[in-house]
Amino acid sequence: MGGRFTLSPLNRRRFARFKANRRGWWSLHIFLVLFVLSLGAELLSNDKPLLVSHQDELYFPIFQRYAETEFGGEFPIEADYRSSYVRELIEGKGDGWMLWPPNPYYYSTINYELDVPAPAPPSADNWLGTDDQARDVFARVVYGFRISVLFALTLTIVSSIIGVIVGAIQGFYGGRIDLFGQRFIEVWSGLPVLYLLIILASFVQPSFWWLLGIMLLFSWMSLVDVVRAEFLRGRNLEYVRAARALGASNRIIMFRHILPNAMVATLTFFPFILTGGVITLTSLDFLGFGLPAGSPSLGELIAQGKANLQAPWLGITAFVVLSVMLSLLVFIGEALRDAFDPRK
Repeated sequence: MGGRFTLSPLNRRRFARFKANRRGWWSLHIFLVLFVLSLGAELLSNDKPLLVSHQDELYFPIFQRYAETEFGGEFPIEADYRSSYVRELIEGKGDGWMLWPPNPYYYSTINYELDVPAPAPPSADNWLGTDDQARDVFARVVYGFRISVLFALTLTIVSSIIGVIVGAIQGFYGGRIDLFGQRFIEVWSGLPVLYLLIILASFVQPSFWWLLGIMLLFSWMSLVDVVRAEFLRGRNLEYVRAARALGASNRIIMFRHILPNAMVATLTFFPFILTGGVITLTSLDFLGFGLPAGSPSLGELIAQGKANLQAPWLGITAFVVLSVMLSLLVFIGEALRDAFDPRK
């Protein structure tokens, strides 16, 4: 039988302190539920049915594309399941049916059946109304939430890895490496990131990975000072000297002996870096230098709310979603900070 994973007494006490912070504990649960639901956004909000039954055969449009001719149509193009023609082909003879998601709109679906000009107010058909292009706001919020969190998570993880490695090298070796590294960070952090993005956006089409790469060039510096300070302090401790006397290599001393202690401070910063990533992407989308036009974006929804003051549901929806998301992340960060506080 394999060994069972168990926490050390110290980590058990940290987990107990985190769990004792009810606000952070429940915020973690709520955020995870929202994030998991957004990962299955295609099952919650889509302009394609989850399941189609036609002539005693089952079809799964959200996983596979089906041509209109599959259902007796005339054109070999992908079926538009919202059109009355395709509906008649599938359900006309009474032996077919379609199982739709709870919200039958994709983030780019245009509702041509509005009773009022777009942007339309919330209704039974569009739960949070539509934007000025007649697209469903709820669908755009669900997909926009997923993109924002995935972007911030990827940015946080990769930038943390780079920041920890750079801070560890500077703090452990010190001397000229630390001196030149600090001077480089001072110069690099002084570059105007927003202006660089504006200049690059003038001749490069922004995309998810393009934005991520640009932000990685600057976001890795957020953890360097914290990790560097921990390594400067830890490299002269007794257990490090003992490991060096026993012949341990620098790599083993850095990543097996000192890094675990430095990671305590790093983990407490993780939710706050994640929050910064969400804010950065939202700000760029609001200014028009973020994701490509038409992408589901909370920043673009804020811009629409600003441009359509006669449609308050746009601005209110964006404000509520961002407030809830950022508040949950801050509460989780506070609970982690208290759990890893060495004074407790």
